[in-house]
Amino acid sequence: MARVLLIPGDGIGPEVIPAAARVLGSLGLDLQFEEAPAGFACFQACGEALPSETLERARRADAVLFGACASPSGEVAGYSSPILDLRRKLNLYANLRPVKSLPGPVSRPGIDFLIVRENSEGLYSGRERREGETAIAERVITRGASSRIARVACQQAMLRASGRATPPSLTVVHKANVLRVSDGLFRQCVLEVAREYPGLLVRELLVDTAALRILQAPQTFDVLVTTNLFGDILSDEASGLIGGLGVAPSANLGEGTPLFEPVHGAGLDIAGKGIADPVGAMLSGAMLLEHLGESSSARRLRSAVEATLEAGICTPDLGGTAGTEEFTSAVCGSLVG
Repeated sequence: MARVLLIPGDGIGPEVIPAAARVLGSLGLDLQFEEAPAGFACFQACGEALPSETLERARRADAVLFGACASPSGEVAGYSSPILDLRRKLNLYANLRPVKSLPGPVSRPGIDFLIVRENSEGLYSGRERREGETAIAERVITRGASSRIARVACQQAMLRASGRATPPSLTVVHKANVLRVSDGLFRQCVLEVAREYPGLLVRELLVDTAALRILQAPQTFDVLVTTNLFGDILSDEASGLIGGLGVAPSANLGEGTPLFEPVHGAGLDIAGKGIADPVGAMLSGAMLLEHLGESSSARRLRSAVEATLEAGICTPDLGGTAGTEEFTSAVCGSLVG
């Protein structure tokens, strides 16, 4: 039995996470679901965005499925993002964001690549300060973190190429021509690690060029590896090729309990209307199953989502009229039919 902790969070999270849990439950696997609170609403209610009990339950679980958090743009005393805290406290240093075509007119065909994003440092290291009228953010790049994310990316490239006619390919994305010290170190570390993988084709792109190429020729990519902020931006951009943030899944891997989450935010403008797109949460659930060793069930789940979209059943963000419940019922019907 695998224990899966559900953390719905804020906004549309409490709508899409139960939908994903429902389709996971339809697969007939030995999964035990638990639920725990976190998020800005939790902070407002009890003074903690990530209660200690939620963190401990996450540590004891086999996997976590997280919804969304509505972090305020301005500083709120005592508040910190629960998803960032979970990644940090569970030491989930690798963020995997697959970009794969889906059925329907809003997705471009022939796309299947993976962005591997360093998840623990860079400009998201939390080292910001004010000096009078000047705000300073420190960009932290270390050899240890750069080398370990490079190894994850190389392993993913080799894994994706297994049984495939074309060789594995890795694109290192950086801005070392300007950020010579920080991105220079990242680039150096990735290239050093990549040499340990015979047959791996390696190329480099500056981040601005990579952003352009993702739009112009996404079919040419296999695996990209980059730093925290660049990976965040590029992966969100890439989701626009396949239908937007509502359909984009992700995994956070490292030393602690793996955490899976749709890429979209809290969607406060549509929360409670029953029209939230659960595809990203469901496909995150498929990634969760793969990590638990249930690859065949993961393929079944993805196939059921694709069959539902192929049938023209989709939520308004994809141009359809279905609500969250209707879409979820259709996917479950495809799984058990």
